[in-house]
Amino acid sequence: MVNITTLDNGLRIVTQNMPGLETVYMGIFNSVGNRDEKKEINGAAHFLEHMAFKGTTSKTALQISDTIENVGGNINAYTSKEITAYTVSLLGDDLPLGIDILTDILQNSIFDEKELNKERGTIIQEIGMYLDVPASMVGDYFFEKAYPNQAMGRSILGPKDIIEKISRNEIINFMNEHYNPKKMVISAAGKVDHDSFVEQLKTKLNNLPNGKSDLPEKANFKSGEYREDKKLEQIHLMLGFEGIDYYHDDYYSLEIYDSLIGGGMSSRLFQEIREKRGLVYDIHSFSGSYTDTGIFGVGCGTGETQIKELMPILCDELNKSLDNIVEKEVNRGKAQLKVNQMMRRERANSRCTSAAYQLLIHNRVIEPSEIIKKIDEVSIDTVKRVAKKIISGPIAISSIGPIKNLENIDQIQNRFN
Repeated sequence: MVNITTLDNGLRIVTQNMPGLETVYMGIFNSVGNRDEKKEINGAAHFLEHMAFKGTTSKTALQISDTIENVGGNINAYTSKEITAYTVSLLGDDLPLGIDILTDILQNSIFDEKELNKERGTIIQEIGMYLDVPASMVGDYFFEKAYPNQAMGRSILGPKDIIEKISRNEIINFMNEHYNPKKMVISAAGKVDHDSFVEQLKTKLNNLPNGKSDLPEKANFKSGEYREDKKLEQIHLMLGFEGIDYYHDDYYSLEIYDSLIGGGMSSRLFQEIREKRGLVYDIHSFSGSYTDTGIFGVGCGTGETQIKELMPILCDELNKSLDNIVEKEVNRGKAQLKVNQMMRRERANSRCTSAAYQLLIHNRVIEPSEIIKKIDEVSIDTVKRVAKKIISGPIAISSIGPIKNLENIDQIQNRFN
């Protein structure tokens, strides 16, 4: 059962008690991400997330981690384009410790200059780690070209030169300007009593940031290409189109199209390009939605000579799929989505996170029966409709590796026109 309480300041608290569980997963989810950053402080949202664990007015960094780990729990955080989350998982009886730690780091972090400079080095090492992994970086470069000169297109980690010089005040100001109770959800799932959880939080939430609650700049998808000729064993490639936002009527139709075209071992791209022709080890499609835009595309890795054969086949498979989708594929996609929904219902972390995201995005928690109904309403016609809308649009592409045989963006775009 889902229970929701909204405090006077607009902060929402949602819980889901899961009988039979002895553990609980709790998170403070903020509708703030790197989309909210100005170019000059790109990386601030992620840096802020790191600094939350580096000491408060009452606890050192070690005491923060010790408090949770001494009872066998786990504390973590992450930053995305639109969400920053701080989470704990522990035994239900130890939930008061999790409440104390998460509310403390959110309200009372001191951003010690010495700790900040140490963490600056840690993040620079994190950036270096990603730069050494082309399969990861190709995604960042894709977004950079799909959303040029926009916060949506910039890296979550930020560039090294900004991280090297970003100041304590800039990070604190970012938090004070963008964190706001109306943009926050505190969620818990597992062994949790709603009324007790709410009462404990009320006593702790007395110093929340109260920044502005306006929306980030609207995303504007553009066609663009990133190419990096590099001595590697493979070309790492991402090809994509503008997808759809969270609110689009065809949201679940696109999820099913994603599944049938490149979502598993039985998908069209996997069967044609890996199983039949052996041109790749991995090929997959992906679909990501945001509040005002979305991404749909294909990622893969292939050899310097194989790329000549792969690209025409990849484009041809996408083109063919617009007209010859069959009911069996759609039904398989529906089954996969429904099973995934039910599996997520069995995990406290998934239920906690889903409820928080749904409140932040849709202002309500959506019942599983409503989601299943929307999946069941998907038809061949709706899948074709959303696929044609997307595949007919401009492309963005990024590639890293021995790319001399890779067609340029105009040649690839012409394969879809």
